[in-house]
Amino acid sequence: MLRSGSMHHLDRVDLELLTALCANPDSTYVGLAHTLGLSRNTVQARMTRLEESKVFLEFDRRISAAVLGYPLTAFIEVYIAQKRAAEIIAELVLIPEIVQAHGMSGAADLLVRVACADAEDLFRIDRTILACDGVERTETSLAMGELIPYRVTPLLERGTQPKPA
Repeated sequence: MLRSGSMHHLDRVDLELLTALCANPDSTYVGLAHTLGLSRNTVQARMTRLEESKVFLEFDRRISAAVLGYPLTAFIEVYIAQKRAAEIIAELVLIPEIVQAHGMSGAADLLVRVACADAEDLFRIDRTILACDGVERTETSLAMGELIPYRVTPLLERGTQPKPA
């Protein structure tokens, strides 16, 4: 089950279904039903509910920026004038190389993940961010390699484990 305060209630069958999908994302409803010992209608109904509940992220998160010509990943800490946060975010969303951004606690206000073609491209992107009215400064770190890819399977597996007595 999801922790209290979460938006969606997932039971053990939902977690097993999601775990099976992580193991084989191209599974059909019939294949999932066979794997989990469920009827096809049960799998279809649960998948529909999960989709309607926005459990699944957008498909574009599965596409590698590297194959699109952006092999470098950088993380840019952005320090902003707080009063202009909404306007700054509205400008940042227009920069196509920004693939993700998070509001942060701590010294930096935003952590922006960018995909870039090379160092010169990264410099251009950083300058574009700095040109946004209200951005005070940035600090950039170039990712040297992805050591642990984004994953939720361990969380799903943890959710299907029996609770200790």
